[in-house]
Amino acid sequence: MSYSIQLVELARAGDKEAFEQLVKIESEKLYKIAYLHMHNKEDALDVLQEATYKAYISIHQLKSPVYFSTWLVKILIRTAYKELERKKKTIQLPEETIQFLLESNQIEAPSFDLSEALSELNTDYRNVITLFYYYDLPIRTIATVLNKPQSTVKTYLRRAKMELKKMLGDDYYAKKLI
Repeated sequence: MSYSIQLVELARAGDKEAFEQLVKIESEKLYKIAYLHMHNKEDALDVLQEATYKAYISIHQLKSPVYFSTWLVKILIRTAYKELERKKKTIQLPEETIQFLLESNQIEAPSFDLSEALSELNTDYRNVITLFYYYDLPIRTIATVLNKPQSTVKTYLRRAKMELKKMLGDDYYAKKLI
């Protein structure tokens, strides 16, 4: 955490520049989290903008300045969930069509790497893996961000690792994650 409590207090008191400075400090982390949820730059930026706006208008509700980063990430993740729910109206190609395209060499079979495997995980598992391994957040903080008990976070982490191991195979999993 590279910001001061005083900066958060100024933002809570209505100082726009202080809030802007706080968002700049957190921006890289926030963008990465948004991108991991949305899977493209434009949607990630939209979600980031919406979450920042929501945080700005509700900064007075932040109970403790120490938890500013956690509070902001929580708003971002909730905003991403809502946007993903809104976008759920996708068209799924029938399996026969996909198989035909693969066999006729019109498209290549994708190689399965870690980022694709993460995107295949259930949202709760993906969040826990991302926050734990990519951002080195402790279980306690992840539990706070996701509003889940610590035991649930540990279970999600264990199950997510098992699913990744199944998807990627023992060799890839051992080289990349352990």
